[in-house]
Amino acid sequence: MRRRDFLRCSAATGGLSLFPFGSGAWALQNPAAGQERLVVVLLRGAIDGLNVVIPYTDAEYYSLRPTIAVQRPGQSGGAIDLDRQFALHPALDSLIPIWKDRSLAFVHACGSPDESRSHFQAQAFMESGTPGVLTTQDGWMNRTLAALPGKHAPTEAVNFGKTLPKILEGAMPVASIPTHDYGGRRQGDTSPLDSITQAVFDRMYAGNDPISVAYHEGRAAHSQLTADLARDMTEAAAGAPSPRGFPQDSAKLCQLMKQDPTIQLAFFALSGWDTHVREGDAQGQLANHLRPLGEGLAQLRTGLGSVYGRTVVLVMSEFGRTARENGNGGTDHGHGNVMWIMGGPVNGGKVYGQWPGIDEESLHEQRDLAVTTDFRAVAGAVLKGHLKLTTQQIDTVFPGTAKSATLNIVHA
Repeated sequence: MRRRDFLRCSAATGGLSLFPFGSGAWALQNPAAGQERLVVVLLRGAIDGLNVVIPYTDAEYYSLRPTIAVQRPGQSGGAIDLDRQFALHPALDSLIPIWKDRSLAFVHACGSPDESRSHFQAQAFMESGTPGVLTTQDGWMNRTLAALPGKHAPTEAVNFGKTLPKILEGAMPVASIPTHDYGGRRQGDTSPLDSITQAVFDRMYAGNDPISVAYHEGRAAHSQLTADLARDMTEAAAGAPSPRGFPQDSAKLCQLMKQDPTIQLAFFALSGWDTHVREGDAQGQLANHLRPLGEGLAQLRTGLGSVYGRTVVLVMSEFGRTARENGNGGTDHGHGNVMWIMGGPVNGGKVYGQWPGIDEESLHEQRDLAVTTDFRAVAGAVLKGHLKLTTQQIDTVFPGTAKSATLNIVHA
């Protein structure tokens, strides 16, 4: 078997990297590599962007979310003001120094033009870079890798995960590093105390009287709903770990990138963002996931050292959540979301994008934040301004979108 075929085979199986990170031999063979770096973090499950970058000056935000809205800046448990229109969830306070040094930005009302609310389809479109087209065989990060100049080292693209994701599938070899899921209860899980309480009520209403019948019908409906949510969350996670171990994995990437100048692309997928129930406001399920996510991103800022000045991090999710909270204290599948951009070359300290508002007339299908910026325009602007891809190359990565990559989101 030829060496290149062997590398592709190893990448396709998503196995451990067999190549020595920090190898000076590969750096010598590929002197052009390892200059500009791109890290992509995909939040599988559709994070609630309206509770991440909060439109606290829109009164509708508080009327639509009476129990899960994060309070205004200055109030107890309130959000952290960004620009007097938007505020950051307080669980992401570790990112405020990065915002203040202007290497962190957000693009609100951003997402895919495809309106699918299926996790499987929406993630496939975001990873292939061809929304609405299910037949695309490779991912946009693999096509980006092919467009980069110079000889291609086997460690030039690194995937943190047990299996190779769609976004990195393609002709170019990719090294995979397994991560560990740090566990934690999932939505809908029943605690031991809940189980004991249910057993007590089951005994109390064991008869055939109308109240007992109604109780058991309700229990059956709840069990069905719980099973449906469990299936949805399993699909949403697609095997990705929770964010609890992200700070440690970020530290690992920092070490690898500083040791090996050939690494230019890296990818993480994190799950747990499908908040149909008990989402919480400043505290709760969403906050518990945001905190390690923010700490992991902050770790990239400090751990990369001088390499941070040549690194851009994109954080995205397949779609947003409904503007209105549901009856379970959560939010359902939506449309528009917020995209995060961080790194030394980022023209940060700004919330980009055209804000459509969340009043009833402005909502997409009267339920979701509308998409006013295509996620490919944001990623394309990074490929153009940071990785210096040509218009023709960007059209290869994101077919038909090169002319929209005009956001001045990275320094020239």
